[in-house]
Amino acid sequence: MTNEELLNIAVAGAKDAGRLLLERFQAPATGVSTKSSPTDLVSDADRDAEALLVEHLKAHRPNDGMLGEEGAGRASETGLRWVIDPLDGTVNYLYRIPVWAVSIALEDAGGPLLAVVYDPNRDETFTAIRGGGASMNDHAIHVSDEGDVSQALIATGFSYDPAIRSHQARVVTRVLDGARDIRRSGSAALDLTSIACGRVDGFYEAHLERWDRAAGELLATEAGALVTDLKPPIGDSIGVVAANPSLHGQLMALVTEN
Repeated sequence: MTNEELLNIAVAGAKDAGRLLLERFQAPATGVSTKSSPTDLVSDADRDAEALLVEHLKAHRPNDGMLGEEGAGRASETGLRWVIDPLDGTVNYLYRIPVWAVSIALEDAGGPLLAVVYDPNRDETFTAIRGGGASMNDHAIHVSDEGDVSQALIATGFSYDPAIRSHQARVVTRVLDGARDIRRSGSAALDLTSIACGRVDGFYEAHLERWDRAAGELLATEAGALVTDLKPPIGDSIGVVAANPSLHGQLMALVTEN
């Protein structure tokens, strides 16, 4: 099966999950519970969207591995693994803020091979295949060319762990002093697509899980960004810094300064 055919499978699954989520978006939430902290939420919408994606991928690729935010897991017999976040931006979703997405990546031994991030609210489908560039709704996209961090619009996100948030608060103060401004969308996947299409100039977040970043980091890379790891202040969930190559070093210096 070609990479394009694999990408088509991912796009179809992302759109099916997006339709399910949109149908429920304005309805009262059900099955809401907490995960890593009292503010880290999950709902039936997350679980059902992941179940839909799991069945879709199993039907087309029964021997591939899988890693999902809501518990999907399967060893790979093919050397390929699907990494899925069925609803990136759950808190936004539960507060009826229309900023959330479905994120799917396919990984091989070299890392992300292809990626889809689908934003149902704007009907925007971001796609990338390693080495083939990045697109939004089949139109090529590219990072901004801003090379001065003092003029850059920087996106970030915050952990649900209070100890990590305290560290992040100190970092964001430096970024506010050194950059044009900060944006916080509540979805790392959408932040990375915003890097890819030039809606923001840089992105950093010091605590991300694999499903948070797998698709978005390939999209940003294929759109021309330099994407590197960012060591978290606590734990082992490595974060990310992403920006065009001219800006990346300046942003990294801001977010890692002691």
